[in-house]
Amino acid sequence: MTEIDATHDQRRSWVPSANDHSGFPIQNLPLGIFSPSGGTPRGGIAIGDHILDLAALAAAGLLSGEAASAAKAASAETLNAFLAQGAASRSTLRHSVSDLLSEGAPPHPELLHEAAACTLHLPATIGDYTDFYAGIHHALNVGRLLRSAEPLMQNYKYLPVAYHGRASSVRPSATQVQRPAGQRKRADDPHPTYGPSRSLDHELELGIWIGPGNTLGTPIPIANAAQHIAGFCLLCDWSARDIQGWEAKPLGPFLGKSFLTTVSPWIITPEALAPFRIAQPPRPDGDPAPLDHLRDTTDGALDLELEVTLQPAGGTPQRLSLGQAAALYWTPAQMVAHHTSNGCNLRPGDLFGTGTISGPTPQSAGSMLELSQAGRAPITLPSGETRRFLEDGDTIRLHARASRPGYASIGFGECAGTIVKARD
Repeated sequence: MTEIDATHDQRRSWVPSANDHSGFPIQNLPLGIFSPSGGTPRGGIAIGDHILDLAALAAAGLLSGEAASAAKAASAETLNAFLAQGAASRSTLRHSVSDLLSEGAPPHPELLHEAAACTLHLPATIGDYTDFYAGIHHALNVGRLLRSAEPLMQNYKYLPVAYHGRASSVRPSATQVQRPAGQRKRADDPHPTYGPSRSLDHELELGIWIGPGNTLGTPIPIANAAQHIAGFCLLCDWSARDIQGWEAKPLGPFLGKSFLTTVSPWIITPEALAPFRIAQPPRPDGDPAPLDHLRDTTDGALDLELEVTLQPAGGTPQRLSLGQAAALYWTPAQMVAHHTSNGCNLRPGDLFGTGTISGPTPQSAGSMLELSQAGRAPITLPSGETRRFLEDGDTIRLHARASRPGYASIGFGECAGTIVKARD
């Protein structure tokens, strides 16, 4: 469990844009991989509208001991090796960088790059990607659309349901979303046809980056599971509903999901999120308690506001939904414990998706499938256009914000993608 400390106080920075920044004030300090114009990828930390170059910091001799070693590890072209070091290295680097960037410390503008002039990359090489189904309101909404008599399968409240996704097609924010083609079959079609998806959708999720892994055959106990989480991001699980609906009989998602997954490029660390941890909401009366290997009284949720906007080509962005991360039925720690409960080994840089995060109201639904009731109730945009699912030219943007009185608010950066037509 991370604790609130001096890095969360109301300190200000000598980097002017960091002060009162909506996403990346000095209290956040997220980790990522960037390349400056004409440069090679290396580790960095977002601070306001700039990026602190960790390779330059490591070479400048401004840090010593464990802090210098941590900065060097985090300055590589991927963060995998640094994530493997765990919370102690993250905390050491966080405290040192916070002090270095604080108002009153000697300024070192030579260590900064303007973020707008840099290219952001995936923060780690992803060995494996697992997508969970931990948003119970999404599961209920979809279940009512598909099988109203029994919206949830019997196992849902006993284990965090998941499937293995495709790591090779995970990309950072702003990557174009090419409409996939595949087999699809309407209910009244005698045979399936092959062509561009007619029902392209987004799914609002949190991404969970794995830090230290575990040895094959050795489960991670629930009490230790949080120590294996290196941080969080936003994740859009693009979904071709018509392709998925035809192929997922009897197995789970395949081509309807594997064409692209988009993540926000910054890793928001557990240390940055310490002020925004809350108790996991109690389960409804009558729900089973978690089995012992998934039960931990110190486990908790994150108090994050999550927003999805849609912008048609040339149009004005419109909010599609506004929800809360605390609506998840299963916690990130429970996902880690369950994933490894059979002895499966996790590795640094592995990625989890939480599953679609929807809330109890129509305004908090995290996908078009729910918002339009599987296309039966199109939503109307300010322009008068309607949408059952996403059309070419539409841009989806996900945002997250953590706020608490007495603490600086922090954000996750943007997770966005624009739909482009299917390949000819």
